Amino acid sequence: MAALDGTAPETPVIEFRDGWTAWGDLVKTGAAVEAELVRLGLGRGGRVGVVLENRPESVAVLRLILSSERCLTSFNPLQPPERLCADVLRTAAPVVFASSEVWTRPGFAEAVASAGGLGFGLDGATVTPVDLPHSPEPGTPRVEAPGVAVELTTSGTTGTPKRIPLTYRQIESALGSAAGHMAAGRSERAPFTGGIGLLTTPMVHIGGLWAALQVLVQARRLSMLERFTVDGWRDMVRRHRPKVAGLPPTAIRAVLDADVPPEDLASLVALNAGAAPLRPELADAFQERYGIAILIVYGATEFSGGVAGWSLRDHRTWWKEKRGSVGRAFPGVELRVVGDDGSPLATGEQGVLEIRTPQAGGEGGWTRTSDLARIDADGFVFLVGRADDTIIRGGFKIRPATVVEVLERHPAVAEAAVAPLPDARLGQVPVAAFETARGMEPPAEEDLRAWCRRGLMPYEVPTRFLPVEALPRGISQKVDRAGLLALFHPDEP
Repeated sequence: MAALDGTAPETPVIEFRDGWTAWGDLVKTGAAVEAELVRLGLGRGGRVGVVLENRPESVAVLRLILSSERCLTSFNPLQPPERLCADVLRTAAPVVFASSEVWTRPGFAEAVASAGGLGFGLDGATVTPVDLPHSPEPGTPRVEAPGVAVELTTSGTTGTPKRIPLTYRQIESALGSAAGHMAAGRSERAPFTGGIGLLTTPMVHIGGLWAALQVLVQARRLSMLERFTVDGWRDMVRRHRPKVAGLPPTAIRAVLDADVPPEDLASLVALNAGAAPLRPELADAFQERYGIAILIVYGATEFSGGVAGWSLRDHRTWWKEKRGSVGRAFPGVELRVVGDDGSPLATGEQGVLEIRTPQAGGEGGWTRTSDLARIDADGFVFLVGRADDTIIRGGFKIRPATVVEVLERHPAVAEAAVAPLPDARLGQVPVAAFETARGMEPPAEEDLRAWCRRGLMPYEVPTRFLPVEALPRGISQKVDRAGLLALFHPDEP
């Protein structure tokens, strides 16, 4: 973290809702949390649970925990109460900080107490002990996490989210790789001057957390949205005039659908797009409308963020030839493609993507991803699906990405998702849900079936096509597999 001891307390650092939080207020919040942690004996390596809402208090606690080499154990405030409580019970953090609103949610205080933790309300610079239903048992063991900076959950698109420990070493490596990719040099500006960073996605997801980390490390001011809205984001861009911003693909489409005037985004040169796959057609439509380069980024929670992506220079040189790629490896990152037996494949061959970088942790070896990919002679990575979501229909293998690609060519389909539905005879069958393109009527099921038959093998054609107002998504804006299957009813004929 940047050394900020000489910063004036009244310096505005975080814009939230209708005002600015000053540096002195962030310091007070951190000091109040620190006092409680010291009293409880939670020092270096201690795990500190935080319900990580998009609020200035979350940024203050993040800075305090990381600057003291403790471990931030994050909880997702966007979860339904029962899932949030289950996460608290699984994690068993010795102390949990949350806003007063979160403490009123059904079962939350009981879950913290049952997990053996203590609770504190966190509102502004005020830290208030919470009267839990019962106290932890005397001598309750504490599980510490030395060297771990953040325990963060994955997006959980194919099942229960996994909790990933990200070490200080991983995060430092990721910050260095990202700086090298963006060619960011040292800045001699005074703290909290210059350009303002934008945080528009949930901090509990790696993308939002990354945005907060970058402004803390660079000592930049931050404008924060509690929830993404097109109007809120447009207002931020219009007022602060950044050259680069970031949005997930669903938000990019929302900006296009809202027909935001190009003059409102005139300051932007590039837009980073990550968190979920981005169709080249959507990128082209945005770039044609606004003249803003879409720089796709590929990464994962397990890798502490991005490991590959497009630079502005690559985009200007290669976009027409390499559209559909997620870019090239960041500095310090190695990528390769391997076969089923783990042997490296030749350039251009399709297989499972592996990564080697300090960002991924471990002992410096190759880490296997869940993505199928190919890497061309110029180092550009093309994702072709996931290795762990293959649908097996009566012995035939189906890649959902292949079906989605054909469906999304239909002029009335804005976005589609495909999942495996259990079938008594065939084991699994593919089913599809889709959002209708703006201004279009949902196509009839037989129309879509005929469309798919022209571009797919017979066994790849979905058995059902369901129009939906919005595909179910997790916090990362990826389609939620469990939520997608819940739209269908396996017991129906």
